[in-house]
Amino acid sequence: MTKVQAAHPVQLLFPSDPFNKRLADEAYGEEYAAARAAGVACSLFSFEDFETGQFRALPALSAGVEVLYRGWMLSPDRYVRLHQGIAGVGCAMLTSPAQYRHCHYLPEWYALCEEFTPETVVLARDADFAAAMEGRNWPAYFVKDYVKSLTTQRGSVAATPHEIGELVGLIERYRGALEGGVCIRKFEQLQADSEERYFVLRGQAFGREGIAPALVHELARRIDSPFFSVDVAASSEGTLRLIELGDGQVSDRKQWQVERFMAMLDGRRL
Repeated sequence: MTKVQAAHPVQLLFPSDPFNKRLADEAYGEEYAAARAAGVACSLFSFEDFETGQFRALPALSAGVEVLYRGWMLSPDRYVRLHQGIAGVGCAMLTSPAQYRHCHYLPEWYALCEEFTPETVVLARDADFAAAMEGRNWPAYFVKDYVKSLTTQRGSVAATPHEIGELVGLIERYRGALEGGVCIRKFEQLQADSEERYFVLRGQAFGREGIAPALVHELARRIDSPFFSVDVAASSEGTLRLIELGDGQVSDRKQWQVERFMAMLDGRRL
């Protein structure tokens, strides 16, 4: 269970532009500019250098500050390396490697949220998918790895268990490899355009319009992470369903205005 931590400022860490280490990567430029305008301490680091085993922040991180990363999605192993690089300059990350993995990988959080989210079967890549799903008679089968689904036009929904292997192969083809293993989720009919992203920071639930539903507040009590995203959508009957959790550091803002997002991160302004 997450305990509400005392809010205090953090130092934000963004990836730099691949060609100019003094500029934020274009994908995070708006957040970087908004953070600086709000007076939030920010540093940049070269993701390309990090990939070769080097970590250097500009400006340098002050010893003892708490660091919140806002950047590209990392595997748990790569997050450990980032955590170690930051620890090497005398700082700590807001989110530990175990907490990152807990929200980044679906099987890590599923058991804590089972009643709120579609039924899920977790299998190894070499499993017999059709045999594993025999007798379930689900209306359809949503297929993904531990982190992502297929985002091509084909989509991630298998009409029958025998199509699951095809989708797994397509995930490998378009993403290079599966991360973790295979998650097969019971297809649920959802209301169109009802999906919404919320964030939980230090045990508090936040919505882009200032209000978060009871489901998100309940997840804030159950999930041991200082910063994570919560995606919910309405079922055809109108019940809110948990679609996905994610580590907040690598979650897109979606429809959030950047000013609201920064106000949330900067606890002094809430």
